[in-house]
Amino acid sequence: MIVLNLTCANRHPFEGWFASADEFARQSATKLVSCPYCSDANITRLPSGPHVKRAVATADATAAKLLAAVADLARNSENVGTQFPEEARKIHYAEIPPRSIRGIATATEVKALIEEGIAVLPLSIPAKGEVH
Repeated sequence: MIVLNLTCANRHPFEGWFASADEFARQSATKLVSCPYCSDANITRLPSGPHVKRAVATADATAAKLLAAVADLARNSENVGTQFPEEARKIHYAEIPPRSIRGIATATEVKALIEEGIAVLPLSIPAKGEVH
């Protein structure tokens, strides 16, 4: 897992977490990476200092725990696909019974949900067949 300093064409700085530099390049080329502030998909890597690993075993264990938690979230939630924003609102406003959901939302939709006070956590969750 690497953390990259990024910026959009509008010069909004943010960071992104990727499995590798190649994975960032792949996601950026296919416009899967966008600015959390303005949704611009023209993303550039900024220079960053080297990361010094001090406790490799601890870092690896922490990463493994994080991946296990994400996999657990995926296994124990309903994939509502592109209906995520609508379903999240229905749950938030008690129009339907609460349940754990996951799905797809644009950066603009996520921002709107957060502004409404709806707690969402943008994550890249692997497909069902990829969750162990």
